[in-house]
Amino acid sequence: MKEITTANYLDDINAFSARNEEPIWMTDLRVAALEKAENLELPKIERVKFHRWPLFNVNTEEYAPETMNIPSFDAMKDNPVIVQQGSITAFEQLSAKLADQGVIFTDMFTALQEHGDLVKEYYMNKAVEMDEDKLTAFHTAFMNSGVFLYVPKNVVIEEPIEAIFIQDSASEESFFKHVLIVADEHSEFSYLERFQTIGEQKVKVSANIVVEVIAKAGAKVKYSAVDQLGEKVSTYMNRRGHIMRDASIDWALGVMNDGDVVADFDSDLVGEGSHSEVKVVAISAGKQTQGIDTRVTNKASHSVGHILQHGVIRERGTLTFNGIGHILKGAKGADAQQESRVLMLSDKARGDANPILLIDENEVTAGHAASVGRVDPEEMYYLMSRGLRKDDAERLVIRGFLGSVITAIPVKDVQKEFVDVIEGKLNA
Repeated sequence: MKEITTANYLDDINAFSARNEEPIWMTDLRVAALEKAENLELPKIERVKFHRWPLFNVNTEEYAPETMNIPSFDAMKDNPVIVQQGSITAFEQLSAKLADQGVIFTDMFTALQEHGDLVKEYYMNKAVEMDEDKLTAFHTAFMNSGVFLYVPKNVVIEEPIEAIFIQDSASEESFFKHVLIVADEHSEFSYLERFQTIGEQKVKVSANIVVEVIAKAGAKVKYSAVDQLGEKVSTYMNRRGHIMRDASIDWALGVMNDGDVVADFDSDLVGEGSHSEVKVVAISAGKQTQGIDTRVTNKASHSVGHILQHGVIRERGTLTFNGIGHILKGAKGADAQQESRVLMLSDKARGDANPILLIDENEVTAGHAASVGRVDPEEMYYLMSRGLRKDDAERLVIRGFLGSVITAIPVKDVQKEFVDVIEGKLNA
């Protein structure tokens, strides 16, 4: 792998940008990010060491999959859907009714060509800054696919909007996705996102994923995600909401990857009366390491930010939850609450629930709860005394432990999908 320097990759970036017919501002942004990436520091994830992970493996060569994973016609619904395999868009669906209302849901390169000014207004300058750290700059320079969703003012979409991102195990292509979602004033919708690896992996690859959700005044967004990337995928995941006056984003995130993961799940409450609920379920197994920073920053008065995250660790897995609630000066009447709990199923498992409260204002409400523990032997004994085998009893305990998060998810279909994915992880 070449060292990440401007000299080594400038020609590659210019060629990639030209091949995808990007506007000049996007090419300039990539080059500026590449220059910054050389000297910026890695983000700090408390109690997780990831500086030696292969997060900077980059492959700029084009990849054409042999077969495309397109939804079968008998299983298709009428809701908006995009399926991407690697950097290729395999399927895209948006009804004429929604298009006539001004809804945009398309791949990132089409959006840059056809809606460049709108993308430019929000891309890496509202929620996530391109030079926050080495990984965000690296993402900006080498982003090779993604989607853009724009829902206009006062538009309410009843059916869920779905995006499926497939990492092909047969490919050595970098998996650098960018999702940009803009909910204009008083719009409402649900968005469901899936990241998954197909096939048996033989080659290690890096994934660098940035999701920006901008909720303008009065907008209501329900965002659900199920992450299932493969064992040989080392992932940096950054999901962030920029939430304006009286707007809300409810996050329901299932971190079910098999490889090493560091993640930032952040909500910036920048408008008075803004609201965010962040619900996270995670399972670590094998020798896997997952470090998750979940942060809510109350920047405005009467803003409300709640974090609820539960995780399970099997075998030699490691899972760290950092819950961060920060109430800034001037955010009177703000509310920041968090709960992080980790259940360990093995003597060799390692878990951490690290609550952090930073309060810079009076007349606010804040609190936290955190725990790391093992399955209660008395609970296991009770279940087994009723005729359950040990494996079945343990599974029932886990369901109950994670269920408090799952039942809080507002979309019933997503609840069922979370349960199915959890069962698959526990059966692995």
